[in-house]
Amino acid sequence: MQSNEVLNEKIDGASSARSVRLAARSGALSSHTSGLASAHVQGNLVIVPQAHAGDFLRFCQANPKPCPLLGVSEVGDPSLRALGDDIDIRSDLPRYRVWRHGELVDEPSDVRALWADDLVSFVIGCSFTFEHALLAEGIELRHVSQGRNVAMYRTNIQTARAGVFHGPMVVSMRPLRAADAIRAVQITSRFPAVHGAPVHIGDPALIGIRSINRPDYGEAVELMQGELPVFWACGVTPQAALAAARLPFAITHAPGAMLVTDLLHHRLAAF
Repeated sequence: MQSNEVLNEKIDGASSARSVRLAARSGALSSHTSGLASAHVQGNLVIVPQAHAGDFLRFCQANPKPCPLLGVSEVGDPSLRALGDDIDIRSDLPRYRVWRHGELVDEPSDVRALWADDLVSFVIGCSFTFEHALLAEGIELRHVSQGRNVAMYRTNIQTARAGVFHGPMVVSMRPLRAADAIRAVQITSRFPAVHGAPVHIGDPALIGIRSINRPDYGEAVELMQGELPVFWACGVTPQAALAAARLPFAITHAPGAMLVTDLLHHRLAAF
């Protein structure tokens, strides 16, 4: 496995998104995708059988902050042409998660052997998009500068139920100085397709987080004196809903290991 720093040197220019996908497809990339293909939108992934796809679509529509939809596949079709001409959803993410009856059973780098003709893929907006807008404004993101996956937490904020899908909202956290937090609210409000503005700022206990140093997903980053924890709705939320729904079978991305699309960040800005 090559580090993201090495891959970043090789993945550049107009074909960078496709290069990341090919690196994942070949097995050369199996870690998180933060910082790769910096001009391109990344997406969270959920794959469910057709019998549950209607309910999951309604779940996303009822919960647009954690589950903003970027694309939905045709039944049984592993391509998503609206997001990239050559995407193969079965192999183009660095790592996947396989769920059976609500339990995580595997984290493979390829799910072609598990593919079936009744599967439907959903790609959900990812906060990596608005991170580029924050960085462009000179706002430091510590997990990026330290080469870590963003810290993510299950909360006591409940999602709106749709069919069998329900559960807690998952949030991602970035420590920011007060002035940067205010600016971050302004910037991320322009990107509703990738979670938009934060859902909480300040005391983690108010949203059910017991320890900021022990994230449920990703990697912890230090909260320094004078900084506020800023929390955004996160596209890992469907994984909590899948666990609650206890579907016989489902596939998701591994946290931080995203689909890199051909969409460009600036095209998602609302104004």
